[in-house]
Amino acid sequence: MILAAGRGERMRPLTDTLPKPLLKVGGHTLIEHQLNNLARSGFTEIVINHAYLGAMIEKALGNGERYGVNIRYSAEHTVLETAGGIANALPLLTNESASLPFAVVNGDIYCDMDYARLFPIMNKMNSVPEQPLAHLILVDNPIYHAEGDFALNGNQVILTGNNKSTFSGIGIYRPQLFKDIKPGVAAKLAPLLRQAIQAGGVSGEYFRGSWIDVGTPDRLEALSRQLASSSGLEG
Repeated sequence: MILAAGRGERMRPLTDTLPKPLLKVGGHTLIEHQLNNLARSGFTEIVINHAYLGAMIEKALGNGERYGVNIRYSAEHTVLETAGGIANALPLLTNESASLPFAVVNGDIYCDMDYARLFPIMNKMNSVPEQPLAHLILVDNPIYHAEGDFALNGNQVILTGNNKSTFSGIGIYRPQLFKDIKPGVAAKLAPLLRQAIQAGGVSGEYFRGSWIDVGTPDRLEALSRQLASSSGLEG
């Protein structure tokens, strides 16, 4: 699932007439960078939620054929927040018995991770009932979030520690994590994760590659310079 329902307030005025996932950088929209990466990594079934100017997202991406994937959309008519949006899309994300885990990525991040590394974790979470409810990818703390979110104790995510890292917006979840959220009801993800972490039910790993939360015009410009430099287009 690609999360694409945010209003993008911090991106205004760029997002006054365009949803944030459709902002362009390096020749592609933000959400296209995610779609292309997911497709290269072997993901073929994609669910995208949307709310603000969502029709523009559907028109831009279509059914996903040109990216080598099949896209289905989960439209939200009210603000559902992250957990509410995921819970609302569960019929598209898992099997009839609501047991199959799935990956979720933010639509407004840029990351060069090979998402294929998520498949073994998803398979293990599916085949071993005692596996955690969630698996989070953590990254270095950016300067605007120096305090971080969570720490790692081995491969277990914990709430306290001297070396907290930032949650990247990339995770794997079991549907049971969202069992108490009714479809169409708004709910934040952070409280659910903290509760599961407190119970010892969240695993995680650290990613050392390129990752940017493209949440402001300045960060969008910084990513544009980074991509231009890496492709030899600067100067």
